[in-house]
Amino acid sequence: MCEPCERVDLLIPAYNEEEALPETLRQVSVWREGEAAERLARLGYVLGRVVVVDNASDDQTADVARMGGAEVVWCGVRGYGSACLSGMEALRDNPPHALCFMDADGADDPRDLLTLLTPLRRGAALVIGSRVSLAEPGALTPVQRFGNALSCALLKAGFGLEQTDLGPFRVISWSALEALNMADPNFGWTVEMQAKAARARLEVAEVSVRYRPRRAGVSKVSGQLRGSVLAGTKILWTIGKEWVGAQREGRGV
Repeated sequence: MCEPCERVDLLIPAYNEEEALPETLRQVSVWREGEAAERLARLGYVLGRVVVVDNASDDQTADVARMGGAEVVWCGVRGYGSACLSGMEALRDNPPHALCFMDADGADDPRDLLTLLTPLRRGAALVIGSRVSLAEPGALTPVQRFGNALSCALLKAGFGLEQTDLGPFRVISWSALEALNMADPNFGWTVEMQAKAARARLEVAEVSVRYRPRRAGVSKVSGQLRGSVLAGTKILWTIGKEWVGAQREGRGV
């Protein structure tokens, strides 16, 4: 580990992920102890705290997270955004240079953290991992692909963002994250971050990352019609809300 390395923490929201989480954390552990960690150090970063936010699970998510070597934060209010906000609050006593968000289901590949961090080192404030080109067959449903394409088209029209995905695997500098005043408690979290970053004139980059079918368990969004509809509605509503705010500030396209 090099002395001047800046710390990057990993935040993993999890709701009823006792089946998938052990393998996800195993892969993170293997990654941080192997050659990738040396490459990360050469880039000027070190992977620090791994925090799993137990989003009011009613299974053994918290127990398997601890057994996997992660810190566990409890969030009693269900919702992806609520879990992320709880994780951020837990990190404020000793904040990292940057925070990486990754799903618990094993679909994201921890090795791509290097890919995400390269644009950050070059000056980007927020880097989105796009799943569109490297997703394995069946990993992204047709509904997800359509929703991402529509959302990104609206982000381009309203904010000038040239992006292809709202992928949850992303990294953002802590100072930028704090400045965005994130608030969405559920499905609008990822697009809120991108829209607010555009409103704030932050440098936003996108890189292609690998994406796999979830390793175990059932998706709380793409695997359920009701979840997909709710998520899509909230995402579109969030884009509209942020666009209205940008127009009032004179920062829209």
